[in-house]
Amino acid sequence: QVQLVESGGGLVQAGGSLRLSCAPSGSILAINFMGWYRQAPGNQRERVATITRGGITNYAESVKGRFTISRDNVKDTLYLQMNSLKPEDTAVYYCHALDINGIKYWGQGTQVTVSS
Repeated sequence: QVQLVESGGGLVQAGGSLRLSCAPSGSILAINFMGWYRQAPGNQRERVATITRGGITNYAESVKGRFTISRDNVKDTLYLQMNSLKPEDTAVYYCHALDINGIKYWGQGTQVTVSS
């Protein structure tokens, strides 16, 4: 079964930057909607940013102006550029995709830790 594979997480100091990437392990028919979600210990998973195939983006208020989501429709690759990172951004970040048949895909997650 095709899965999404995230990369780019790590440990960074507050104010620093990281770039996450996500790509499918195999072929997915016509991905429509993609997004990044995150889950901190003890919290529910929350939406960080989403992007449609046409490039329409949407961000959580907490990351607006600091994070930028983008995608390569040819490679079905998703990116998240994270700048001005804060300790409260610490979480496991998950990639999500929805194809035109409504099938959902999730990655295993990548840890982002921001030290103060």
